[in-house]
Amino acid sequence: MVSLNIVPKQLASTGLGLFWMFVTGLCFFGVTVTVRYVGTDIPAPQAAFIRYVIGTLLLVPAMWGLYRKRVRIHQPWMMTIRGVAHAMGVILWFYAMARIPIAEVTALGYTTPVVVTVAAAVFLGEKLHARRLLAVVAGFAGVLIIIRPGLQEIAIGQIAQVCTAPLFAVSMLLTKKLTARNDAISIVAGLSVVCTIALLPPALIDWVTPGTKALLLLSLTAVLATVGHYTMTLAIGYAPLSALQPVTFLQLVWASIAGYFLFAEAVDVYVVIGGTVIVAAASYIAHREAKLGREAADTGKA
Repeated sequence: MVSLNIVPKQLASTGLGLFWMFVTGLCFFGVTVTVRYVGTDIPAPQAAFIRYVIGTLLLVPAMWGLYRKRVRIHQPWMMTIRGVAHAMGVILWFYAMARIPIAEVTALGYTTPVVVTVAAAVFLGEKLHARRLLAVVAGFAGVLIIIRPGLQEIAIGQIAQVCTAPLFAVSMLLTKKLTARNDAISIVAGLSVVCTIALLPPALIDWVTPGTKALLLLSLTAVLATVGHYTMTLAIGYAPLSALQPVTFLQLVWASIAGYFLFAEAVDVYVVIGGTVIVAAASYIAHREAKLGREAADTGKA
């Protein structure tokens, strides 16, 4: 029997997780808007590099505090893999963000949890039961609804954004593992440092001297993204992904509104429908993962 004083604590923890994920959504929505304003003025690898350089500088006081407290960084190899994968995904995301509507970028970004499920089945040997398999199929159906192959020309920006999913899936999985032994600041700082180093070589290949406007926009991007990664790490630590996933759907709503009013991008009904299908699939997958996790825990206690 569950103790009565535990339930309120669980509810409070989930509530905090939802709050921080809501804040995360606002931050990442701001990131999409600022990056959209940067556009194609700066090559994607360079824009991503500048964003992470500024983000790392913002974290210097926090990193100095970790050093003075002698906080140990656990699993640095995992942080390195996560950072490199995330850096590659960020390059593709910056590229897509400058070339296709922000609502479309946001909607296609929801495929990451679906890819996580497929990757777990292929590489970790996890079983794909019928309902989870249907959710995966639905998720990819949502992608097809958005890009509509055969009915319209598939844009290079769409391809780039679809390719971010497996890279961000690696980052998501490793973030969850890292929260078990590292605090949020350590995780965010590790990501920022590794991404900065990984992005330097591709940034130097086609360097363009940035203007004041671009630097200001990328500085704002760095602030919003750094705060967003920190609040996302907090959210993941407080609540299961099954509870957090539906909250991310709000980003599609905000992106559609911003695209219409700020960039004169027509609201594409196919993007809305496809995005809704993808979010529903991702939410169901997260729900099934949480349920299976609870069942496994109960079995272990028996």
